[in-house]
Amino acid sequence: MFEIFKQMKELQPINQQVLLELTEDKSEQKTAAGIIIPDSAKGSQKTAKVVALSAIENAEVAIGDVVLYKEYSGTQIDFEGKHYLLIPYTDILSKVVETEAI
Repeated sequence: MFEIFKQMKELQPINQQVLLELTEDKSEQKTAAGIIIPDSAKGSQKTAKVVALSAIENAEVAIGDVVLYKEYSGTQIDFEGKHYLLIPYTDILSKVVETEAI
């Protein structure tokens, strides 16, 4: 028999965890004088997109939200060619929202 359905894998957080997708900033950063800042001198990324969350009652974030999280939080995971961060829900500091200029 031919396999009709291809099995897919996904990460499903449990125990009040949130899965964030990390994207690398590949743009070159320079100082005002034109000196290129090496990756080792750049600060770590502290914002990411929510891609999954466990069953959290009254959660203030949803899948697709961009959030700001604590700097040294969570566990980095490489899964099927993508980079993720699994963090406790309580380590999310805020949502990043777009507003209109005043």
